[in-house]
Amino acid sequence: MQGILGLSRLAVSFFLKDDLGLSPAQVSALTGIAALPWMIKPAFGLLSDGFPLGGYRRRPYLIAAGLLGSTAWLGLGTVVHSPAMATLAIALSSLSVALSDVIVDSLVVERARQESRSESGSLQSLTWAVSALGGLVTAYLSGFLLQLFETRTLFLITATFPLIVCLVAGWIAEVPQTIQPGLALIREQVGQIGQALRQRQIWMPTLFLFLWQVTPSADSAFFFFSTNELHFEPEFLGRVRLVTNLASLLGVWIFQRFLRGVPIRRIFGWMIVVTTLLGLTSLILVTHLNRSWGISDQWFSLGDSLILTVAGQLSFMPVLILAARLCPSGIEATLFALLMSVLNLAHFGSVELGALLTHWLGVTESQFDRLWLLVLLTNLSSLLPLPLLGLLPAEEAETVPSDAIASAAPEPLVVTQ
Repeated sequence: MQGILGLSRLAVSFFLKDDLGLSPAQVSALTGIAALPWMIKPAFGLLSDGFPLGGYRRRPYLIAAGLLGSTAWLGLGTVVHSPAMATLAIALSSLSVALSDVIVDSLVVERARQESRSESGSLQSLTWAVSALGGLVTAYLSGFLLQLFETRTLFLITATFPLIVCLVAGWIAEVPQTIQPGLALIREQVGQIGQALRQRQIWMPTLFLFLWQVTPSADSAFFFFSTNELHFEPEFLGRVRLVTNLASLLGVWIFQRFLRGVPIRRIFGWMIVVTTLLGLTSLILVTHLNRSWGISDQWFSLGDSLILTVAGQLSFMPVLILAARLCPSGIEATLFALLMSVLNLAHFGSVELGALLTHWLGVTESQFDRLWLLVLLTNLSSLLPLPLLGLLPAEEAETVPSDAIASAAPEPLVVTQ
């Protein structure tokens, strides 16, 4: 669903910038607030794992997510006229996607546990490849349609997509639960999670992932710069999104083909350095140095986005594999959501720190004199986690298997799958 909903991603950015007249710092702050539902994903996991609806742990919640998302996009297309209302509507849409993401993650983890060591990561790679393919469907259209229709019209079109999720939910193969839900089951699950989080092999990599993602971001300021200073049209920005989605697929393929067996400590070490250096190439665009080389802003932006996306995907794939391996049976949705919510919390911190830094440096919708300094500081800050690489396991085999965690935790209630 995340890929398909990308149809309105650009429309939301232009809606906040042009229709509501927000500044780069305000857009960053609003974006961070709207992402709050992604930080409480473990609560959704507890609901899904511990409180089946009508005997089912996945289907009803997926249907509820689809209905909520459709309502949020209808609101954006009709009644939203203020920053506060926009924040609420976007947050509800985010809540819809976060809830559906928890359900899908739990299904993936349940099936990934059945993979052999030689097949490790195959299902996660397939899942992210499908997500990237969904993004391809809407990547170019997100910009092209924005030049043909108003933002609100795109929001109304997008409101139909979550309803498709409701229909797909009926195809999920799920056996009704044979026990009654209740607080006892929740206590068992919380006990398992607490036991799992006390394992050094879990909290140490989680701490590293948080520190890796929490460094400040300059994305909102750069969006204003590209549309106001470089005069990138929505259609071209759609092409950029198309390129980044293709790059995501390329990144998944490269990881699956060449890097799946490489220790994640080595991958992260190289990726942090490489992505930082590549991120600094944005300074070339900010200072217009590319023009003196005879490279247009559009071509330079396309190439830069492609390379950065491939590198980012390569560094994120081992995160998914590690998280899936750490999830004990019976609380897949909850623990995996908890691990992912750490990244979402870090992303929230990254966006809000970026908003503060943008405001502090005086970068606005029309003032970009110090944007180069913002880009420099945000990229160099990405190197800060390097001395903490020791928090990651040296080899993939050193991670704690899910069955070891389950055996160390309180015995869970038996649930018929």
